[in-house]
Amino acid sequence: MAKKLSRLEAERRLIGRGLPFELLELEIRGVKTRVWRHAPVHLGEVFAATAGNTDADYIVLGPERLTYAEHYTQVCHFAGVLAENYGIAKGDRVAIAMRNLPEWSVAFWAVVSLGAIAVPLNAWLTGRELAFCLDDCGARVAVADGKRAAVLAPHIDSLDLAGVIVTRAGESREIAGAAQWEALMAGAAESAQPAKVPIDPEDDATIFYTSGTTGEPKGALGTHRNICSNIMTVNFRGAMKKLRNGDLPESLGGEKTAMSVLAGAPFFHVTGCHSTLAPALNSGAKTVILRRWNPEKALGEIERESITNFVGVPGMALQLAESPNFSDYDTASLISIGFGGAPSPLRLQRRLAERFPQATAEVGYGLTEVSSVATFISGEDYEAKPDSVGHTIPTSDIRIVGENGADLAAGEKGEICLRGPNVVKGYWRNPEASAETFDGGWMRTGDIGLLDDDGCLFVLDRAKDMLLRGGENIYCVEIENALYRHPAVMEAAVIGRPHDILGEEVVAIVQIMAGTCPSEGDLIEYCARHLAPFKVPVQIDIRNEALPSGASGKILKKELQREMFPEFGK
Repeated sequence: MAKKLSRLEAERRLIGRGLPFELLELEIRGVKTRVWRHAPVHLGEVFAATAGNTDADYIVLGPERLTYAEHYTQVCHFAGVLAENYGIAKGDRVAIAMRNLPEWSVAFWAVVSLGAIAVPLNAWLTGRELAFCLDDCGARVAVADGKRAAVLAPHIDSLDLAGVIVTRAGESREIAGAAQWEALMAGAAESAQPAKVPIDPEDDATIFYTSGTTGEPKGALGTHRNICSNIMTVNFRGAMKKLRNGDLPESLGGEKTAMSVLAGAPFFHVTGCHSTLAPALNSGAKTVILRRWNPEKALGEIERESITNFVGVPGMALQLAESPNFSDYDTASLISIGFGGAPSPLRLQRRLAERFPQATAEVGYGLTEVSSVATFISGEDYEAKPDSVGHTIPTSDIRIVGENGADLAAGEKGEICLRGPNVVKGYWRNPEASAETFDGGWMRTGDIGLLDDDGCLFVLDRAKDMLLRGGENIYCVEIENALYRHPAVMEAAVIGRPHDILGEEVVAIVQIMAGTCPSEGDLIEYCARHLAPFKVPVQIDIRNEALPSGASGKILKKELQREMFPEFGK
């Protein structure tokens, strides 16, 4: 084993001229941009490269197993179905509305290999919301599972679709004229070949709709370069981890590590698609999916499938570590625990180190608009700064700007702006929103943060979630982190309560650990010992059940605010 390397030393071993992660400067949409020289050209190329994989497991769902060979055959066949039966061609939109299933992957890779645009839709959306997205993107075909088809059925007549394909229909309400996935796929033959469509890196590949908490959803338009860049970023993170641990990565002649990934995030979220599904297929890894998130079932799959990598959100990682039945499972195979997308409880680092001493914790920061990952931190760096989300990836740039748009110095709080080949083109057919968010290659995240003297990023809050109490700016994450340090608190969310004079007061909602019973007064007193007086919650709502969260795992603060203070939104 070689000596362990620092972050900068490891980076130099990977990104220089002639090295696996060499950088190249290109002009993209009028902006000089650093890119990965050896990134795949497009997603069709990523899929076609799997032709040589045979009977190794690709996707596992309970007793169901889809091998790489079977997946390759099915993707080629389904691409042919889309092209021949529905006339799908380059640039057409095909929506995918289903929970994590093997069919999700088949549909996705079939669409993008045709040069068409995949539109993954949140499986938790209402029928009206699904219909809005289908109409907004102008989808020609919708591929749905039975439950989503049933939800969508009352709205079908209002949509201009060339076809609906339903898988696992079960007893769901039938959509007139819908085709059954199982019937369409019955003739899949091993002789099927991938589509041969010329695809440019800057061609459109995906439309991911944002959550829509501030209005109607906006479709972030991603390119093949965006997603292929993220695949390379995930590979780079893996190589960095090995080098820093004193091992040689495969890209530098080291032995290939057999990987198996437990997908905690849904595929219709960029973390699930761009940072789990796509990199896993690119590396030949086994991807294990759950019918729905359950920490006990997840621990069971880690043991049963010898899972090496977990990808999810902080709350999921914490639930794994704090499961009351943790000792019943063998988790020694796990070598990487990756999470992001929500504030990380400060005790998470300690709990992961206790429960998974053999695994490296990896924290990423990004948004739908940056194709998943823009910064990351792991290993010793995360142990030293567990409340940071790390440094930017080599292809990305970061700025912290004030209200006047000027760059701020290290340590100063402002809006986080990002630039790189992972930044999407803009919002689908929404020039106003695009102009608001994207400028000269930079994406205004709407997140408030700061850079320390070492260039590490600290995310403090969403700008729109920041509370204003009597002229004082209060960053919710600071209060949430204080609450997370209390041993009885499992989840915490801070919202504003309307006040005639002050404007807003601080209110917290917490889920407590099983077997604990702190009072509201106990928690308020605890906060008072750790926070300035104006930051201490005036009310703490204590709950035994999990706080409401979206499909990405983020707590739905707006929903909590409407629940507790209906007058706030009026």
